Amino acid sequence: MRYFLRLGLLGFGGPVALVGQMERELVTERGWLTKEQMREAIAVCQSLPGPLAIQVGVYISYLRGGFWGAWAGGWAFIFPNFVIVAALGALYVYFGGLQPVTAIFYGVSPAVIALILHSCYRLAKLGMEDWVQWALAVVCFGVTVALQAEVALLFIGAGIVGILYYGRFWRRTPSATTLLAAAPFVPAVPLTPVASASTLTKLLLFFLKAGALTFGSGLVIVPFLQQGVVQQYGWLNERDFLVAVAVGMISPGPVVITATFVGYLVAGFWGSLTATVGIFLPSFILVLVAAPLLARHRSNRNVQGFVKGAYAAAIGTILGACVLLGRIAIGDWLTILIAVTALIALFLWKISNPLLMVLTAAAGLIAFPLLHPAWVMVR
Repeated sequence: MRYFLRLGLLGFGGPVALVGQMERELVTERGWLTKEQMREAIAVCQSLPGPLAIQVGVYISYLRGGFWGAWAGGWAFIFPNFVIVAALGALYVYFGGLQPVTAIFYGVSPAVIALILHSCYRLAKLGMEDWVQWALAVVCFGVTVALQAEVALLFIGAGIVGILYYGRFWRRTPSATTLLAAAPFVPAVPLTPVASASTLTKLLLFFLKAGALTFGSGLVIVPFLQQGVVQQYGWLNERDFLVAVAVGMISPGPVVITATFVGYLVAGFWGSLTATVGIFLPSFILVLVAAPLLARHRSNRNVQGFVKGAYAAAIGTILGACVLLGRIAIGDWLTILIAVTALIALFLWKISNPLLMVLTAAAGLIAFPLLHPAWVMVR
């Protein structure tokens, strides 16, 4: 618990960096598990829905401390992220209407678009291998932008194409890849953001679905949350949603901690707690129950084919969501400049996410009073 509390508090850099830190500290330095056990943990968790770093932490905790060790280590990993993001949610609720807060996110929002594009590039470089995957990505991108609708059928369709092309039907031998799959369909029922039992129940169900059906990179949750939280349920407006994504990307831990911020904006502290439990609970259950089964069937050609198709769909969907969010975040010459500069800084200078947010927040604070951009939605 002490180790994962520290990692949850100080662990920046996304899932790859966090998993790399665990491997260095727990395999090489502490000898808690072997290299083979660590590789198996990563391979199994890559094939399950939910945030990779949290699941690897749960898996390692299970190896070290059994069933109750998994729960203790996993929630210790999440707890610092929850406290930080819930506190930021409280500050935003109480001070979000002030001009300085609006000015900060005037500068930060275009940088979030750059962060998503940069992360999507890294994902594409990791798992996009041939023209079939790129064709699926282009189709999913076009549909997401044109319809601005839920994307579950896109993932399922792309997975079926992957089975047909890469699976046993073509007698090909696919390479292993990172699992990344569907955002679920959620019915459109607008809710009043009140901390009632009904609202908390619907928050819990919504984020349980997100945690159970959102695979691989936490960025996949961005288009899913946009559809559910903004367009279907109407819990947040688009500006508040961009703020939530920004908080998730600059805070320690996985991007899906965005759920905590969303929950606070919808229903206060109990909403943040409900959303956090909902988004992470499926990871614990899947690691403890489904991981042994998946370890036996990871090499199945049809399973790998579905993974490759769904991965391509995720790339296209994330890019589509980036276009939709960009319409809200970018509206004048300065935000265009911030987005382009941030993208260059991420690719060429590998600037850290927190430093990028600090610099763009400062730019927003300086420029907003001077430019008075009328297009910015003020809470």
